[in-house]
Parts: sequence; C-alpha cells; structure tokens
Amino acid sequence: MAELTTLARPYAKAAFEYAQAHQQLANWSAMLGLAAAVSEDDTIQRVLKAPRLTSKDKATTFIEVCGDKFDAQVGNFIHVLAENDRLALLPEIVALFELYKAEQEKSIDVDVTSAFALNDEQQDKLAKVLSARLGREVRLHAAEDANLIGGVIIRAGDLVIDGSVRGKIAKLAEALKS
Repeated sequence: MAELTTLARPYAKAAFEYAQAHQQLANWSAMLGLAAAVSEDDTIQRVLKAPRLTSKDKATTFIEVCGDKFDAQVGNFIHVLAENDRLALLPEIVALFELYKAEQEKSIDVDVTSAFALNDEQQDKLAKVLSARLGREVRLHAAEDANLIGGVIIRAGDLVIDGSVRGKIAKLAEALKS
C-alpha cells in the first residue's frame, strides 16, 4: 500500500493545488470521486489493461464513460494519468486529495463505534469534545457493534481511542499474562 501512496501522492498534490488555486475544491472532489468509482468498475479495468489500446484511447474511453461530468481540466488530468499508466491509482489519488482538502478546511472525519446506538444529543456532545481536542471541525459517523459489550471506539485518522469494555478486558488480560 505504501508504494501506491507514493505513486499517487504527486498526482493528488497537483490536483489539490490546482483546485485550490482556482477555488474549485468541491467540484474537483466530486469529479475525482466519480473518476475513482468508474476506475473500480470491472469493465473499465479490463479496458485499462487492454494492451492494444493506446493511452489516449484509454483516456478517451474513460472520459466518454463519465459523460459530461468532467470539465476540461479534469479531462486533461485523466489524459496525464493515462499517459503515465496511472489510471488505476485514482482511488488512492482521491483518498489523498480528500486528506489535503480536510487539512485545508480544518475538518476531520471521525468514526465512532458503540455497543448501542448513540442519540443525537450524545453525538453532538461527543463531536464538540472531539472538536475541542483535535482543533478541527468534526464530521461524526456513528456505527454499532454489539461485540463491544459497552463503551465506544473512536477513530480519527491515525488516532484511535478504545473506551470499549471489550478493549478494557483485553488490556486487563494482557496485564495479567505479563
């Protein structure tokens, strides 16, 4: 995976810098998201791997599949990716682009997994506390997992806070073993 990130990083950075300079972050985010979804389609993957097609043919086919959803600059970006045989990296490029965008907007997506459903008041309170701790606007995504027994697990980028009963039992078991 690190290799894919290394290959995708310059393309994501270039796309982000262009979109930011032209104040089109939201548009580019949507168009690149569509491009990533199209690139993961089985039929498109077969087209992209076809040895008979030139890079221009692959890019043109890719853009035609997306119809009029791309502007000229994203079309050019797709052509550059095709010329360098990097269309398969689109999902990774989009992930990095979204990280750059979130950093610029001072926001972060936080996944909260709890044993029981959190009501709106609990989610709002948790979002405020995390926003203060992380210094960013928090977009909370809640999920349930009855296997946690109780408590929550919070994932925000590389930060993981395990406040679940299952996690505490695992820590206790590890302490007793050592």
